Amino acid sequence: MQSQTSTQQQQLCRPFIEKVAIIGAGLGGLAVAIALRKLGYDVQVYEKAQDFRPVGGGLGLLPNGLNFLDAIEPGIVETIKNSGCEVRTSVLKNTQGETINTNPGSRYQDKYGQPLITVWWWRLQQILASRLPSESIHLNHRCIGFEQDDRGVSIYFDGGRSASADLLIGADGINSVIREALIGDGKPRYLGSMSWRTVIECEQELLKPGELGFVRGNQEFMYLFNVGDGHISWLYRKLSPDYTLSQDADKVKSQVLDQLADWGESLRSLVEATPAERILEGPICDRLPINSWSHRRVTLLGDAAHPMAPALAQGANSTFEDAYELAWCCSQASSIEEALATYEQRRIPRTQLMQTRSALGEMRYYATDREASDRQMQEQSQMSNEEFQDWVFKYGAWGMGKLL
Repeated sequence: MQSQTSTQQQQLCRPFIEKVAIIGAGLGGLAVAIALRKLGYDVQVYEKAQDFRPVGGGLGLLPNGLNFLDAIEPGIVETIKNSGCEVRTSVLKNTQGETINTNPGSRYQDKYGQPLITVWWWRLQQILASRLPSESIHLNHRCIGFEQDDRGVSIYFDGGRSASADLLIGADGINSVIREALIGDGKPRYLGSMSWRTVIECEQELLKPGELGFVRGNQEFMYLFNVGDGHISWLYRKLSPDYTLSQDADKVKSQVLDQLADWGESLRSLVEATPAERILEGPICDRLPINSWSHRRVTLLGDAAHPMAPALAQGANSTFEDAYELAWCCSQASSIEEALATYEQRRIPRTQLMQTRSALGEMRYYATDREASDRQMQEQSQMSNEEFQDWVFKYGAWGMGKLL
C-alpha cells in the first residue's frame, strides 16, 4: 500500500514535460529549443539536412522579431548586429541601377526602439545553433511520421530510427511533414510569383554600407541587401501565372539573365557573378489561415503553422514570437493540453491577420497604381498601414516576464 502511494506521489510530482522533440533546425526550431532549454527541459532537435551548409538568402529582422529574440537570449541581438547590417538608408533605384530616391532607415529605431537588420539566413542559423549543445542537434534525420498516446509521442525517421518525447513541435517549414500528418491540408497555395535569390561575396558599387536597395521593373522587382562581411544578397521576383522548377542550375541562371536583358549592367553583373548552383529558385507560396494547429501533444510553429508571403517580412519575425510564447505558455501551464491551448489563443488571431495582410502586400508589388490604391483602401478600411505597423512592431514580451 505504501509503495502504491509513493508511486502515485512520484507521478504527481513529475513535471508534465521532461523531453521535447523539435522537427526542423531552421530559425524557428533552434529559437524554440533555446527557449525551452531555459525551462530545464531535455530538448532534442532533428533536422533532415546532412550538414549546415552556407545556404539561404538575406532576410530582414524587424523590431518585433528582435524584441523576442532578445527575450529568448539576452545579448543575442548585438551578436546579430555584428554579423549583419543595420539599415540606415533605403534606396529606390530604376532598372538601370540609377538612384531615384532615398529614405532614412532609422525610423524603426526612432519609433520602435529596434533597428532593421539585414542578415544572411545561414549566419543567423549558426548564431542560434551555437547557443545549443551540439549533441542536442541531430542532422540527417528525416521525419516520416509520429504516433501519440496519453504517455507520450513516438517520432519516426528514415532508416528505421525513432525517438520519443512528451511534446513534439513541428518547425519543419511550409511543406511540414508534421502538419500533413496533423492536419492533412495538402500543398501550399501558389501566389503567382516566382523568386530567385542568393548571397554572394563580391565588390559592387550599387549599395553603400548601411543601405537597402529596391528596384521596380515591369511586374518584376529586385531587393538588394548588405548582409555583413562584404556579402550582398540579391532577390529577384517576377509575376508568373504558373511555375515549373528547373533541375539545371545553369539554365536557372540563364533564365534570370534573360529576364534582366534590358536592365543595367551594374544589376546584371550581380547575377553574372553568382555561381549558378548558389541561386535558389522557388515559388512564392502561403497557406490559408487555420483555427487550430495543435492536437494533444503535438503542435506547429513558424512556417509549419502559419506560412505567409514575404511581402511584410514577417515570416522569421513572427516565428520568433511563436518560439518565446510557446515556451512561456509551457512555463505557466499545468498540462500540455493547457499550454498548447493558450499558445493557440495567443498566436492564431495575430498570425491570421499577418497572413492575410502579407498576401495582399505580395499582390501590391505587381499592381497598377489604380489597383494598388484600391487594395490600400480595402486594407485601411480595417486598419491603416501606420496602425498595422504599430500593432506589429510594438508587440513585445515585456508583459509576459522572463522565461527564468
